Amino acid sequence: MTSPRRLLLVNGPNLNLLGLREPDIYGTETLHDVEVLVTDTAAGAGYEVRALQSNHEGVLIDAIHDAREDCAGIVINPGGFTHTSVALRDALSAVALPVAEVHISDVTQREQFRHFSYVRDVAVIHVVGEGVAGYARATRLLLDVISGRADG
Repeated sequence: MTSPRRLLLVNGPNLNLLGLREPDIYGTETLHDVEVLVTDTAAGAGYEVRALQSNHEGVLIDAIHDAREDCAGIVINPGGFTHTSVALRDALSAVALPVAEVHISDVTQREQFRHFSYVRDVAVIHVVGEGVAGYARATRLLLDVISGRADG
């Protein structure tokens, strides 16, 4: 059986406000810009992308569960759920797909509560503080892991 040629792009709460919300921290690029960037990056390696943003934890968990059927990996910016959601972490672990965790800002240089990530131990790739461009890097690194060219 051949592996699926699709990635799931997951963006958590408040990321629908990219371009409007705190542009001094998150920049002026929009969620649409993120989705186009990841789609174009993945397409260069022959992959398609299914993108989802939700402010609702259960919607994100359902999408992650569904990814086990037709995706080769997951690029995720869990937003605020990074620091609060054991359930999201468990969903990522349960599907046993390689995961790239992305954060636009450098969460390690922000408020103390942002320093901990429930997703960190289940992700093979971690990209923080590179702005929206970090999504492209995370996607390329994840594709390397999927193809066996790297181990994160």
